[in-house]
Amino acid sequence: MRLKLLLLTLIAAQAATARPIIPQPAAYRHCDGKFTINDSTRITCPPELERLAVYLADYLPLGIEPSDNAAAGHIALRIDSAIAGEAYRLDVSQQGIVISAGTYAGAFNGVETLLQLLPAAVYSQTVLPMEVDCCSIDDAPRYGYRGFMLDVCRTWIDKDKVKHYITILAHHKINKLHIHLSDDEAWRIEIKSHPELAEIGGFRGGDSPIWPRYGKWNERYGGYFTQEDMREIIEFAAIRNIEIIPEIDLPGHSLCLATMHPEVLCDYKPDLSASLGYDTRSALCATKESNYRLIEDILGELCDLFPSEYIHVGGDEVEMTQWKSCPSCRRFMQEQGMDDPHELEAYFMSRVEKMLRSKGKYAAVWNEAVNGGRLDAATHVYGWESIDACRKATAAGYSTVVMPGAYFYFDMKQSPREPGHDWAAIFDCRKVYSFSADDAGFSPEQQSNISGFEATFFSEAYASRTPENTEYIEYQTFPRVCALAEIAWSAAPKDWDAFYDRLRRHYRRMTAMNIHFRLFPPVVTYADGVLTAEIDDNSTIYYRREPLDEYIRYTAPIATDSPAEYSFVSRYFTATSPEAGTEAHFKTITPSFVITSSMPESETFSFAKAQNYGRLARTARAADAGDWVQFTFDKPVACRRMKVATGNFQLPRFIFENGYVEISYDGSTFHRAGDLTAGAYTIEYPARPIKAVRITCTSRGNGAAFVSIQPPTIYPLLTK
Repeated sequence: MRLKLLLLTLIAAQAATARPIIPQPAAYRHCDGKFTINDSTRITCPPELERLAVYLADYLPLGIEPSDNAAAGHIALRIDSAIAGEAYRLDVSQQGIVISAGTYAGAFNGVETLLQLLPAAVYSQTVLPMEVDCCSIDDAPRYGYRGFMLDVCRTWIDKDKVKHYITILAHHKINKLHIHLSDDEAWRIEIKSHPELAEIGGFRGGDSPIWPRYGKWNERYGGYFTQEDMREIIEFAAIRNIEIIPEIDLPGHSLCLATMHPEVLCDYKPDLSASLGYDTRSALCATKESNYRLIEDILGELCDLFPSEYIHVGGDEVEMTQWKSCPSCRRFMQEQGMDDPHELEAYFMSRVEKMLRSKGKYAAVWNEAVNGGRLDAATHVYGWESIDACRKATAAGYSTVVMPGAYFYFDMKQSPREPGHDWAAIFDCRKVYSFSADDAGFSPEQQSNISGFEATFFSEAYASRTPENTEYIEYQTFPRVCALAEIAWSAAPKDWDAFYDRLRRHYRRMTAMNIHFRLFPPVVTYADGVLTAEIDDNSTIYYRREPLDEYIRYTAPIATDSPAEYSFVSRYFTATSPEAGTEAHFKTITPSFVITSSMPESETFSFAKAQNYGRLARTARAADAGDWVQFTFDKPVACRRMKVATGNFQLPRFIFENGYVEISYDGSTFHRAGDLTAGAYTIEYPARPIKAVRITCTSRGNGAAFVSIQPPTIYPLLTK
């Protein structure tokens, strides 16, 4: 009997592990039989869960009956006061389905788990009848804060796209959306007492005074949320158990605000010659009373608009050199006995905190904001810079959202040759899943101050990548969001293989949710004259052979003596992988060259840095129309491809915003090759070896005080 019980326990445990539910429930017990949902099935619910019943009926087109009873043959949503917080109980029997919870939030979590028990088609086009395996689930989240930060400033993301993103976050039990509404590049929320903030600051380029950084350089681009738009988003999110936490980034990251209202800046005259007259200062003066009156107007409207207890007020990356140059700020610091401008920031943030407290709200801040002094104990700290910054905040007793960039900044590259930043790290969802507060050195006391986890998507690189659709943001964030959801919800021991097995089976659901997610790349090997590509999921491999662009379905290993000519990707409905191939396919060469320019070079980032490859060079000023940069090689370079670029490696900032490229085969006679796109141009299969390349600017300025210059990226000719 004991052996039989042990076997039954093991079978139940295996069944629980086998369920491809993300995030993993705390306790799952498989039961015999199935329940069939058909046209006669109804959703029953008490009045307080009627909105949730309507939500569920969007996926299961069933009638709704107000009732506190769990009638047989139906799906019953029930309130059970014995179940706390976001916990729920889900019971599926042959007689019906019962979801019990103490709160709307808990019942919503139960509904999302139920949807994952059903065929994936439930997310796209439900066809009844549907069968669901009988089971019993008792579940609760480990952390109450499971968040995502969406930057709608650097790239405008409109109401419908934000709703779509809220929907797919909610399907993964993410319950906070921190929305970044102001930054240097834009102001995205209507303030009725100061309508110019959104009406002017919501757009850049064209006739807007706001500089068109990062993309859409030659058009008036942008948008903003009216307060009515935002109320609609808030309600849409609340139905899906997501709290919207707004952010107005202060006192730094305020270039957009300062462009419209230069009086908010410190009272000194900066040298604007290098930026061709454009004022790039971004920090509000910390001593002007008029600034605090403006901030109080803004925060007052946000407090009335957003139900959240918390308003995020920034506090990150303040360019304090501006305060050091300000006579008023220096005098105030001296009078107050302040030795460090971080103390001045603490003074600024304390005043903002008091404004919020007077309106019944609390402040949320980035971790730098607590470096200069003690803020209110109720302030939430968002630890983005490092694990150490998170440990420091929790040790100081602050309720802390853990989100170090090296694990949770989903605008980072997922592998070296993919799009995105790399300043924090290069990582995919496996690293996200690996995060552990224990392994990261948080003491038990510090862990008690972790409110949860948040991932971010800062959208600088999105503006130049077809922001008209959501494919780029979804590729960058999924399935990393799945890993975030798992570690924020589940207290189970880490097991990557088990999680990855559930994740692969979750692909069909993400497809039905219309998520353009990232697949792991094929593994490519070459041996004995045969090129092989393999995957460990249900995706399909495609390949192409240079110089052809068309991908062909891969069906068998390829016999070839030129493996470098081939590259591979895998695809699964809405998903795709990064390109894979042998190292020879991605090999680049570094022939010697020199940079010359009509612009002087930066003393700190000299042209020699780029000439040595791997580093950026800078000019000492922004470019005007007619300025140029030239790469001259010691010897003519034979290649199949050469990319020349202005701007940073990972995104098109500090660029020639408009211009063209010329090629010379002899170093003296140049002919036009093409126009710049996002500050760069790629020369494909040049007719002869290249001696020199010249990039010429045709526009004035770039919103900065310099131009970045990349070393050329050169791919050699493919030879057998």
